[in-house]
Amino acid sequence: QVRLVESGGGLVQPGGSLRLSCVASGFDFSIYGMAWHRQAPGQQRELIAGISSSGSTNYADSVKGRFTISRDNAKNTVYLQMSSLKSEDTAVYYCNGGRWGPTFISWGQGTQVTVSS
Repeated sequence: QVRLVESGGGLVQPGGSLRLSCVASGFDFSIYGMAWHRQAPGQQRELIAGISSSGSTNYADSVKGRFTISRDNAKNTVYLQMSSLKSEDTAVYYCNGGRWGPTFISWGQGTQVTVSS
């Protein structure tokens, strides 16, 4: 079955950087678009960055210019490089299939990102 395992979160100061990873299994990763989503406390989960199977990318306005999504099909892994982090980036970050919206019903456990001084 589909399995998504996110990692790389942590506590970082404002202005800092982090790189998140999501290892996928249970489906043909190379033919799926993928995306990163996040959910802040009390808010709905939102898609923030997507990447097509061929590498085209899209970003939410809130992260454009600061975050970069990439993928390594040989490793079944999608990455999110985050820089110039702000307190409002604090959330649990998840990956899922689909460049523009979630494809799979099941989600991973997510990885917590906390931006605070």
